Amino acid sequence: MEKNDLKALIEEIYENLLERINSDENATKGQVIAYLKDAIEVVSNINDKDIDSIEHAKEAFNNSYKELVKQSLTSYKNTNDKFGELTQLNKETMDQCGEKHINLETLTKKFNEIQAHMTEEVKKANEVISELTDKVKVLEQTSNLDPLTKVLNRRALISYLKEVCANKDIPYSLHVLMIDIDNFKSINDNYGHITGDKILIFISNILRKALRDGDKIFRFGGEEFTIILNRNSDEQSEAIAERLLKLISSNNLIYMGQKISITASIGLTKFLQNDTPDSLMARADKALYASKNNGKNMVSKVCE
Repeated sequence: MEKNDLKALIEEIYENLLERINSDENATKGQVIAYLKDAIEVVSNINDKDIDSIEHAKEAFNNSYKELVKQSLTSYKNTNDKFGELTQLNKETMDQCGEKHINLETLTKKFNEIQAHMTEEVKKANEVISELTDKVKVLEQTSNLDPLTKVLNRRALISYLKEVCANKDIPYSLHVLMIDIDNFKSINDNYGHITGDKILIFISNILRKALRDGDKIFRFGGEEFTIILNRNSDEQSEAIAERLLKLISSNNLIYMGQKISITASIGLTKFLQNDTPDSLMARADKALYASKNNGKNMVSKVCE
């Protein structure tokens, strides 16, 4: 792991630990010790050369979405308990009405108090929901993982390519594959968007199993994935792309009792010494466009 990665990881641990202490009025030494033990275990399992491993480690420390769910459930429970109390108060008020003559003024006052309490609890719940929604948006903007497929996202891709392009003397070949699922809109229209999500997860799992640890998988957006192949010749990279096409087309997704056939198109390009992230991705996109226009379910190459 490089020095900057190590510093980022330590900062993540430190900030998350402080956040947990600040958010818990009754934080204890035992909780801090347990957190640090978890941190040691996760750091021990990091693959120093693998950006995926480092990013997943950060996610393991943060567990932010899990904490947000916990906060949401606590907030819901508190609000639910309050409504339970108000319901009981409402019942007691009604019971009192049956025991004696109704005093309309007193009854109206009582119900107005109950209504005011309920309105206040709803307001508090809405404030908590709004705060948690804002936290989720921040997490989504700063995370390097795609929440659906659990591969790296576009933000991580741009960051990685900037680093690659800044180093003009990479001592090995680097190739980019741009993968687009064929007829994805039709699949969504015919089977529904949940099926579309299942297909994206299905494809990402195929890519994970088929590629080496040193290769990087990113969800570029929508139904597009980007793969960075390290230390492969032009011929090897093209062979890998062809193998991925066969794996995707030969593995049918079974969902809700239906067998769904999937194919993909791939654009292949190679990192050149004077490339920028934009020029590199533009060539990959141009190659992908050629595959789409020439019949889909194929690999096209643009290396100049």
